[in-house]
Amino acid sequence: MSERPGSAPPPEATPVEIAADPFPLTESTGEEKEERAPRSRTKTIVLSSLLAVSLAGASVLGYVGWRIASQKDATLTVPAKVAGLTVDSTDEGRSTADYLQTALSADVALDRAVGAVYTDGSANDVLFFGGTTLFWTPEDDLVTAFDLVSDEQGSVTGLHDVPAGPLGGTMKCGTTKADGADMPVCGWADHGSLALAMFPGRTVDDSAKLFSEIRAAAQTRN
Repeated sequence: MSERPGSAPPPEATPVEIAADPFPLTESTGEEKEERAPRSRTKTIVLSSLLAVSLAGASVLGYVGWRIASQKDATLTVPAKVAGLTVDSTDEGRSTADYLQTALSADVALDRAVGAVYTDGSANDVLFFGGTTLFWTPEDDLVTAFDLVSDEQGSVTGLHDVPAGPLGGTMKCGTTKADGADMPVCGWADHGSLALAMFPGRTVDDSAKLFSEIRAAAQTRN
């Protein structure tokens, strides 16, 4: 293109240099930024532990509440016949049954008490007595009931757990002395009932089995 006369030549274009690094969007302070402190793991662990404990506690309380609700409305009766045994309806049999349930009621607060002497025609009568109410701590109350037998018949020794069966709760058996011989004693307790039985002339294993049969026939739940 020809230059017009009297005009100055255009200035030479200066090249613009582009930096290799991206330019900052904010103004730099010239100081290095401090690294962000890592999140506290201790706090996270503590919070997680508290949550786990709370959930576990809620589960335990829920289970205990369900167990109490399912066991508390119990009824005890005295079946006329059970496991080959028959209720002794003589005056002596009734008197012994009344004494046993009265003695139990004196040590354990009951809404209703029952008692019976069962016989199979031999001299080895079974003495059964118990009652119903709401038991918050069934195992402790069962220990109290065994103490009653200890007071009247001598100490109960060798107490151990035996299968409680489908009705649940706790069931224990041991032995006490009667006329110089060992006599098995068994008891059960749940949140709605408690009962004991004494089994002269029998072994502990046979007594535990017979006691389970008596319970199955005597105890119902509403």
